[in-house]
Amino acid sequence: MDERASDSAEVLALLSRARAGEKYAFDRLFALCEGQLRRFVDLRLDPKLRPRVDPSDIVQEAHLEAVRRLDGFLANPTLPFKLWLRQITLDRLLMMRRRHVGAARRSLAREAALPDGSSCALARQLVAAGSTPSQLLGREELARRVREAVAQLAETDREIILMRTFESLSFEEIAHLLGVEAATARKRHGRALLRLHKILTDDGLTESQL
Repeated sequence: MDERASDSAEVLALLSRARAGEKYAFDRLFALCEGQLRRFVDLRLDPKLRPRVDPSDIVQEAHLEAVRRLDGFLANPTLPFKLWLRQITLDRLLMMRRRHVGAARRSLAREAALPDGSSCALARQLVAAGSTPSQLLGREELARRVREAVAQLAETDREIILMRTFESLSFEEIAHLLGVEAATARKRHGRALLRLHKILTDDGLTESQL
């Protein structure tokens, strides 16, 4: 397992109990990650699927698949537990897309839905502390323009912003997923936010509007 993204002491203890055959250890492990997995799916669920698919359904499918594959993971944990669950959830999300939309695998990050609340929260992060959204720019319009700006970023920049801002992954976990050092992930995140801010201001959004 990569030391850049190791599991917490609580997770390691629960994994040890799961290896010992404790029945409810895995349920506790999954509960620790469930909210984060729900956010992961909600951010990446194809807008075309939203009327038909609830993110909770995909997380539930991931839970069942993780139970099926748990023994293999416990025998050879090549990923930190949280990232292992994230990968299983991504696989289920892609399967759901192919089932409902088609076989083409386009970038999930580019199609990230970014719910309105998340988009507005991201906009507020891009300006100095104390700034408030302008009353002249409605919430829905601000959310739309932030989504469009995120879609213009390079794929790695989009992923870093999604992983850090909305999935709450640590820089060590992001580094593991990207195959870089944590310091590099931190720098890339900062540069991605600067690029996003520039796209928004070039689009005519002023500091007060953000």
